[in-house]
Order: sequence, then C-alpha cells, then structure tokens
Amino acid sequence: MRTRLYHIAPLFFMVLAMIMSCSKVTTKTGPVSSHIDSVLFEAGRYKHYTRMVELADSFEKAGSLTKLNANRWRGVAYYHQGQYRIAEACYKKALECEVKTDQDQLSYNKVARRLSELLLVKGDYEGALRVAIPAISRMDKTGIGSDIDYAILLNNIGCCQLNLGQDAEAQKSFYSARDHYVNRCQTDVSSRGYQEAVLGTVYTSMAYINTRHYAESIYWIDRTEMLLDKYRQQEDARVEYFDEYQGRIYIMRAVALQGLKKPKEAAKAYQEFLKTDYSKTGQGRINANEYLIAAQRFSEAADNYRFLDQMLEQTGMELSLDNIQLYMLPKFRANMEAGRRDSTRAIASNLLSLLDSAITAYKNSATAELATIYDTQGKEAEIARHQADLTHQRFVSTGIALVLIILFLAIYTLHKRNTTRRLAVAHQKLEEAHGKLQTAYDKLEETTTAKERYESELRIARDIQRSIVPSEFPHYQGLDLYAYMMPAKEVGGDLYDYLLGDDHLYVCLGDVSGKGVPAALLMGQVARMFRALAREKCMPQEIATRLNNEFTEGNENGMFVTLFLAYIDLNTGRMDFCNAGHNPPVFDGQFMEIESNAPIGLWSELDFVGEHIDNIKGRPLLLYSDGLNEAENRQQEQFGDDRLLKILQENRFEGAQQVIEFLCNAVEKHRNGAEPNDDLTMMALKIV
Repeated sequence: MRTRLYHIAPLFFMVLAMIMSCSKVTTKTGPVSSHIDSVLFEAGRYKHYTRMVELADSFEKAGSLTKLNANRWRGVAYYHQGQYRIAEACYKKALECEVKTDQDQLSYNKVARRLSELLLVKGDYEGALRVAIPAISRMDKTGIGSDIDYAILLNNIGCCQLNLGQDAEAQKSFYSARDHYVNRCQTDVSSRGYQEAVLGTVYTSMAYINTRHYAESIYWIDRTEMLLDKYRQQEDARVEYFDEYQGRIYIMRAVALQGLKKPKEAAKAYQEFLKTDYSKTGQGRINANEYLIAAQRFSEAADNYRFLDQMLEQTGMELSLDNIQLYMLPKFRANMEAGRRDSTRAIASNLLSLLDSAITAYKNSATAELATIYDTQGKEAEIARHQADLTHQRFVSTGIALVLIILFLAIYTLHKRNTTRRLAVAHQKLEEAHGKLQTAYDKLEETTTAKERYESELRIARDIQRSIVPSEFPHYQGLDLYAYMMPAKEVGGDLYDYLLGDDHLYVCLGDVSGKGVPAALLMGQVARMFRALAREKCMPQEIATRLNNEFTEGNENGMFVTLFLAYIDLNTGRMDFCNAGHNPPVFDGQFMEIESNAPIGLWSELDFVGEHIDNIKGRPLLLYSDGLNEAENRQQEQFGDDRLLKILQENRFEGAQQVIEFLCNAVEKHRNGAEPNDDLTMMALKIV
C-alpha cells in the first residue's frame, strides 16, 4: 500500500498544482521573499543556526519560501555548524529544484558556489566540476549572475582542473576569474570587491602551491599583495584583515621559494612573516609549519605545534579523522625529526586515543547526520501535505476530489505495466553503463600509473642533470663567482661549469639545441669533456676545436652547442676566451665585441679562433643563455638586450649572487605568469 501511495502522490499533487494555478488567489512572492531573506540573514548574523533551519521549514510550509531557497538556507545553517555532509545534501536538493524566477536563479548561483566549494575541499574534483560548469552555462544563457558569482565558480573550476592535471585549462579559468574580480572592484563603490579578490587570489596561490606549481604561484602571490595594498587604501576597509593577510602572503611566498630551491629568499620571506602579529597567533604558527617542515627546520615546527590546541579552540575545530591527518600526524613527524623522543612517544600515545575517539565520533556523527537528512525529508513531506490541505480548501465540493482520485487510480492502473517495463529496460542500461564505466576506470588507472612512472623518470633525469652542474661555488680570496640554471621543462640543454686550479680558473656556459632529454644527454657529454680538457690545461680555442671534432662525428640528428669558454689567470687578471656561436657576454656593463666562430657540432675540421683581454680585475663579467634576453611574457614580448644592460648599469650589486637573483626576479616579473619559453642559465664573476 505504501508503494502505491508513493507512486500516486506525485500525480495527485501535480493535478492539485494545476488547479491551484487556475485559481484566482494570488501570492506576492517578491517583497515577501526579500523580507524573509532578511529575517534568515539576521538569524545567521547572530549565529542562531538552529533557528535558521526552523524558520526555513516554517516559511516553506506556509508557502512564502520556495523549496529551492528553503534548502539553500538550510544548507547555509548546516555549513556554518560544521555539518558539511548535511549541508551538501541540502545544496544538492536545492539544485534539483526548478528555477522559475530571477530570484531563483540568483539563489541557484549562490548554491552552486558553495556546493562546488564543498566538493572541491573534500577532493571530489569531478563532482565540483559537474556543479560549477553547468552553473556558468546557466548564467551565460540567462544573463543573471554577478561578477562575484562568475569569479568564485571559475576559481573553483580552476582549482579542480589544476588538481586533475589540466594545467592550461586551469590557467584560463583563473585568468577569467581574475577579470571578473577586476570588474567587481571597478563597479563596487565599497571595499568589499577588493576583499573578495584578495581571498580569491589566496585560494589560487594555495592551489598552485599544493600541486607544487611553485613558479606559477609566485605570480598569484604578487597579485594578492597588490590587491591587499589597494584594499588597504579603501576608506571602509577592515583594518583587522591587513596584518593577517600580509602574514599569509609572506608564508605562502616562503613555501613557494623553498619549493623553487631558493632557500635564502624563502628564509627572508619567513623573517618578514615573523614581523607580523599574525605570526604570533595559534593559527599563524600552525600555518608557518608548512614552510618550516619543507625547510627541515623541525625543531621550530615542533615548538609551533605547542600552540595547536589554542588554534583548535579558537576556531572551534574538532579533532576529526581529517583534522588528525592534517594536524596531528605532521606534529608527530616534526617532533620525531627534531629528535624529541619523549614528546614523540607522548604524541603517539595521544594519537591512539584520539583516533579511537574520532572513529567512534565519526560513526555516531554519520548516523546522526543521516537521521537529520531523513528528518529533513520528513519535513518536506509534511510541508507538501500542508500545501495539499491548503489547496484542497479551494475545491468547491468534495465531488471534484472524488473524481480526481478516480482519475488518478485509472491513470496509475494504465501506466503501471509500462512503468515496470521501463524500469526493467533502465536497469539493463544501468548495468551496461556500469560495465563501460568499470572499463573506463581500469584504462584510467593504467594511464595514471604510466604517467606517474614517466614523471618519476623525468624527476630522476632532472636530479641527475642538476648533479652534473656545480651547486657549490669556490671560496677563493679575490674571486666572486655564482651561477644558476632553470630548465624550461623537467630537463633541459643549458649547462655551466668551472674548474679552479692553484692560480687559474676555467669557466664555460653553453646552450644545446632543442630541449628535453636528448638535449640533456648532449649537455652531460659536453660538461664531461670540458672538465677533462681543462684538467689537461688546454686553452679555450683548443677545447672548442677538440669538442667540435668529437661531436660532428656521427651527428646524424644535427644537434649543436653554442658555448663560451674562458681561461683566467687569477694573478694577472688576463682572460683568454673563445666564443663558439654563443651570446656575447656582458663585460663591465657593455656587450663584448667578440669573434663569433661557429657553434660546436655542425661542421668538422674547423679551427676555432681565440681572443684575450689583458686584465679583467675589478670589472664584472656576466655569461648567460638566450633564455635571459629572449624570455617572453604573455604578449610574446622579449626581455631584451636593452633591459638587461639597463639593469646592470643602473644598479649597484654587492656580489655575484645578488646579480643573478636580481635578474631572476626581473625575468619572472617580465613573464607575468607566462610559461618559460627556453632554459635560463647565468653565471656572474668578478676578480679583485
């Protein structure tokens, strides 16, 4: 009997709705909805979330709040109470509702924003995309949607795409979100637009950091700082945000720079973070640990974790299974790596107790949440019955009701057989779809495994390549030398090297044609032979000639190397050098006029021409690959020779390392988020 009623009820209420729509009784939904939203908003402002749910139930029951909006407000209430599973269920119900009015569309946008965020946070990237992308399409189609709706949804889409390995698509989504944040700031007379933009770019920066796209994160961190400065200039800006977000910017920058293997710059950013008041809060100390652990400063991280309880208490966060993984396990690792055995044992014992409690709480919570969801469904049924009773009062006689019931029974009888058949067909299709889905999943798993293996091999190749070029530089009185190399891909074809003798120095810097693994292999061979010939004390032109004879033999792929080689007498300052088709170095602020020679590896039996400078003491020398002067931004504008000379001529540098780091930052700012178009290698030296 219950099953029959379940199938009859929708038909019954459908006909009642048709009759009610023909009734002369009208409902004013515009002003009432606005007033009701204000009442519910006020309940949330005072954190009366249980009251908010009761009001949403009551207003829906009275017919003054649509089902879509009622579920939206329930979702808001449960979200702010930390009951995310119930909030997710309410938001999903809201999106299943029919969108009839412009107000419904605005509510739909807000629900899609929050639901996609919930799914993103718990790692359901495909689910989040299935919510956010149709919401964008709906807004495009209806023309109803604010810049903040677009910005947040596009930002969520970008984060999902980034986590799914769709880097190019993610970048487009983030830039589109950025444009909508800009529009929001330009059209909103208050400071709210800048505050929202700051929060959005923080999420974008963290997404790049979490996926280890550290170079890309620097652009968004810089943009966050710029937006925070503009927010600070607004008259109605909230002062309490400045210090906190400035602290977040510093610690994100420290993490990104540490990931880029720039420990000194990362440490400077961390020192700036420590100057903020935010760094002294429990939450600030815990957030700082991401950098401290990456920098292997485990003792400091362990000290910070003493403030974990304070942070959890301030935020009202319970130690659920997720939070144990997020906070307690890193706390255990930090103390263990710091060698604090007593603390490690105490934390391990506490972990066992917390895990037991968390598992029990999770089971109880899951049961309670499901009960609440079902209770919510019961309330919806009660609301539907109430609305049916109200509509039923508009009938002119009980005879109409009897006729309707007979009609419903007749329709039900006629369609029951067809319904059963359709269900059987649907079940068969579902089984077929499940089989296809399983096959697709198996293929995806194979592809993912192959991709991970490939990426692992590339990481190994990159590590091997980095081990070929020196990472430590000589401590020799009167000599200041520093070099840097960043491949455009996982591995590249640039190289640099030096060999220091008792009273002399050999240096070289080159660029192999092409990129990737083939270029890296040739690069390794060139570096090996350079060191061998330098140990024989060959002059630069002889080294170039012998390298050319070696690599032209059997060079079927036509690969070649441009190379600058130099021998420097550290006593007299005389520099003998040979340039094999490479960029002219910058000497004492000007490009050197040099014999170009041919690149190495193209033509055999060449005699390379050498040159010399009598004394280079006291005058700086910069060697570089074309990844410096030909670095491109999004508009494909190059960094250029003029910009390079201007930087070197107009700035005073304390040493070779500062020269290299300054140029790296200048190139990064010029790219403005664009992908590197070539390997970048530089060497600066000065003899005094």
